[in-house]
Amino acid sequence: MSEYPASGPPPQIPATRAPSPQPRPTTTLRQRLAELRGPSVAPHPLDARALAALAANPGCKRRALLDGAGVDKAGLATALGSPAAFGQSQFAFIRGNAFEAKVKADGGTELLRLLVERLGHGAEAPTEAKVPDLTAAGPEGRAARTALALREATAAGDWALLDHPMLALEVAGSPAYLEPDAVVVHPDGTWTVVEIKSFPMVDGSADAAKVGAAARQSAVYVLALERIAAMTEGAEVGHQVLLVCPKDFSNLPTASVVDVRKQRAVTDRQLTRLTRVEDIAAALPEGTTFDPERSPEELGTAVEAVSAAYAPECLAACELAFHCRAKARAEGAVESLGRSVRGELGGLTTVAGVLAAAAGKEGDPADPTVAALRRAAALRAEALAGVGGGVACR
Repeated sequence: MSEYPASGPPPQIPATRAPSPQPRPTTTLRQRLAELRGPSVAPHPLDARALAALAANPGCKRRALLDGAGVDKAGLATALGSPAAFGQSQFAFIRGNAFEAKVKADGGTELLRLLVERLGHGAEAPTEAKVPDLTAAGPEGRAARTALALREATAAGDWALLDHPMLALEVAGSPAYLEPDAVVVHPDGTWTVVEIKSFPMVDGSADAAKVGAAARQSAVYVLALERIAAMTEGAEVGHQVLLVCPKDFSNLPTASVVDVRKQRAVTDRQLTRLTRVEDIAAALPEGTTFDPERSPEELGTAVEAVSAAYAPECLAACELAFHCRAKARAEGAVESLGRSVRGELGGLTTVAGVLAAAAGKEGDPADPTVAALRRAAALRAEALAGVGGGVACR
């Protein structure tokens, strides 16, 4: 017999609600990057030299992530057993600082004289210039103080010398703080980057490779300054950089003008192509970290979790280059032979595959790359046979 009354619908039993799913805790990018480099590790600063090298190889997600997270790549390379074998010696560092101090002595009088001599178009060098105080707490505070000083100097319409200003530039979604040697504000509102180097300028010219590296580095400063100039009335960033070096083999300063328009355009395009750091970090396995307290095996696993784009040029620009080269050679990757060789080989990605194609063991004969390799192999064999069977000359 039913326990419900005969007439009317049965009483409604309230449905039991399933517990609502708790929102997953969100992690900010700053927290995620701190976890990657280690909770007790201070971020390694990203300078203009590193940015220029990063822009030259935008396909390397490994470097983009490590630089964006502020990981000490030199320490990481040492922990992996492939320490970096390059860097400025202590003697060169001291000599460079002494030369820079000489150039900027007396309120930058000599620096301004060189600037007007090279870029003044016949104008007289100023007897003095304002040197604003740029001290502030932390890189963010110094960058804000620098931007304010640039605006005030531009509005005043006088000469101003900013000694070691701090500039901010967003790279792959992460802020980078840059410190040029000096920035000069002209009375007409032009901002000129000044790079002071300790390599000599002999007979009015310096080593082309070193000048090129200085130009790429200065182009990064120009890009950062353009962000501030866009919000400053009457300001314009000059694309001609003043490079100051010792004259011949003395300690006397001399200068030349370097046009960085090409380097600026290339750097801007390459930095724009960089994958955002947060996207790279999101694709990593859970628990990935580059904390120096971890074992070499754990660090090796973490490094290999991020794809790299090795090229021989990395040896002069990245602390992890020797580790990446060893891995590329172990895998037989053609990238270890250089970007130009890699570009010529098309779909052939390993040295073993290239040799097999040249020997006729693999590959499509209709493929132009395979055909060229086989022709080259035949010419080599023919040349070696001619040398082996030839008559020795008296």
